[in-house]
Amino acid sequence: MGNFYQVLAILVAAVVVVWLFRRWRLPAILAYLVAGTLIGEHGLNITGDDSDYEHIAELGIVFLLFTLGLEFSLPKLVAMRHLVTDVGCKQVGLTLLIVILLALMFGLSGPTAFVIGGVVALSSTAIVIRQLSESGSIKRRSGQISVAVLLCQDIAVVPFLIVIPLLGEGADWGVLSALAIALIKGCFVVGVLLFAGRWLLPRIFNVVAQVRTDELFVLTTLLVTLLAAALTQFFGLSMALGAFLAGMMLGESQYKYQLEADIRPFRDILLGLFFVTVGMKLDWQALFQSPGSIALVLVLSLLIKISVIRILAVRAGESAKDAWASGFMLAQMGEFSFVLIALAANNGVFSTELTSILLGAGILSMAVTPFMISHARDWAVKLTLENNQKLSEQQQELSKPQRPLSNHVVICGFGRVGQTVSRFLKQENIDFVAIDIDPVRVNEAREAGENVLFGSARQAEVLHAANIEEAKLVVVSYGAPEQSFDVVQKVRSLSEHVQILVRTRNDDALTKLQEAGANEVVPESLEGSLMLVSQVLNLSGVPFSRIVRQIQAERKNHYNRLHGFYPGVDTDMSAGAIERLEFVHATLLNDDAFATGLTIEELGLTEKRVEILSIRRHGREIPHPSPKERLMAQDTLVLQGKPRRVERVERFLQEGE
Repeated sequence: MGNFYQVLAILVAAVVVVWLFRRWRLPAILAYLVAGTLIGEHGLNITGDDSDYEHIAELGIVFLLFTLGLEFSLPKLVAMRHLVTDVGCKQVGLTLLIVILLALMFGLSGPTAFVIGGVVALSSTAIVIRQLSESGSIKRRSGQISVAVLLCQDIAVVPFLIVIPLLGEGADWGVLSALAIALIKGCFVVGVLLFAGRWLLPRIFNVVAQVRTDELFVLTTLLVTLLAAALTQFFGLSMALGAFLAGMMLGESQYKYQLEADIRPFRDILLGLFFVTVGMKLDWQALFQSPGSIALVLVLSLLIKISVIRILAVRAGESAKDAWASGFMLAQMGEFSFVLIALAANNGVFSTELTSILLGAGILSMAVTPFMISHARDWAVKLTLENNQKLSEQQQELSKPQRPLSNHVVICGFGRVGQTVSRFLKQENIDFVAIDIDPVRVNEAREAGENVLFGSARQAEVLHAANIEEAKLVVVSYGAPEQSFDVVQKVRSLSEHVQILVRTRNDDALTKLQEAGANEVVPESLEGSLMLVSQVLNLSGVPFSRIVRQIQAERKNHYNRLHGFYPGVDTDMSAGAIERLEFVHATLLNDDAFATGLTIEELGLTEKRVEILSIRRHGREIPHPSPKERLMAQDTLVLQGKPRRVERVERFLQEGE
């Protein structure tokens, strides 16, 4: 029972700390590490010997490397080969060399210095990719540089996993001897697994897939992963290496996405347990005894990686701004850094004190990562001020209109949507001027003869340069509602008569934009729905004239019939979304319901700002019932409105309160 309560303590700590960290928008990896430090032998000491859990937790790394192998795509690597080789691979090698030299200067041994170099050279794929995806920066050039570097770092993990166990066994031979032995063993194992992956695994999964049993497919995936891991371990190499190779062999198969979905629950749970066991090794006393060492390691690792990535990216032909931004994004240590630290500690390469120092520095570096990524571009701009002098001169030239205009269209944002609008305006010989903040795009467009201004449409000076006072229409093509809202307010403050047409991705901010002064708001999601509906009706035999009338009526009615929808499991139910969205909800009137026998008009639902879309009675539907319609017991009412209003009206219909 003792082990049971220890496992229970781990789960309780993990759940509570992960919940707290996610509320604070911090990475879950940090939460697992902190949970481990709280319950480990240097904390509350309620888990006993952590070696009991390490064997199970190591499977988390096995499954992590398996999914990494699934994502390892040779075509993707070839497409990004310029950035991967010139920035990614050189970053790993140069960082490794610098850290090794610094570690040797501090009196550490060669094997220890080598592993520390590997720990510092790696960045957090999980945190960086997630942060870039959430912020939309992954499509920017700095994001692409970061992805290329992360791809190379993920590949570099594999040789580190091979070498570290050998360093512990034969540190006296030196790093080169260990690498030579690892290379021989690795080539043999890779050859075996490549042969098995090419000829055996596809046939196995074809047979299993034909049985159409989910449980058997999951079991086969687990078996293949663990067998590959066991093979590499048998030859004295890392289990994670075998899992990576197995994943890589299956990454090009038709079962890739199903395999990833099957393995993800096991990977996430066991990986969390792994980071908990890593946290158990963190000695709080050592942290308090050597805060200077931790701060030194943290600062040096951040400065080295930022500087190396910046230098290499610029040498590869990237702009200084994007180079700096990528350096800030990738400055932290990664989840694989903790894997290497744990592996080095288990093989006697790291002492307990050094392990705690590196863990402390790694945890702190990951803690500041979200902040660094969110401010990376701002810092990069400030650090490239010396280059902005020439750029500002070019931008001043780009801010001047190419020709004077009147009774024209102003396009705010000259991205893909803005350029599409401009092409149709040119076909009809309608004058326009576009405003965009991207100097490269503006320069390219002006060289091609487009009438485009550089600047922000939120600035009055730029709008005056576009002669907003004499424009007949302003098209705001940004997708972000906050940016569009600011532009609408600024345009309306400068011109009361100009028509403003706003494009948004959905209808969340439709009312807000209209209140700010927009004459028309076109939500992409609703317009896309209307286009789809028109095609469906056309292919279903509905006369085209009737389709056009219905579509026009819906637009004239401000998409009212498209606003409400039935919520699902994946619907955003956060406080902000709840206030914006309208839901459709069906409620059944009980025999003793308050609304039974009353008309819709008598209930006063209009004042409650909830609409009855339809009534389902005795198997037939009454769409858009009149206010005089009297409700009956067992009627199913389809209500539309904001969630809280619908909830109140539902209670009112049943109880009269």
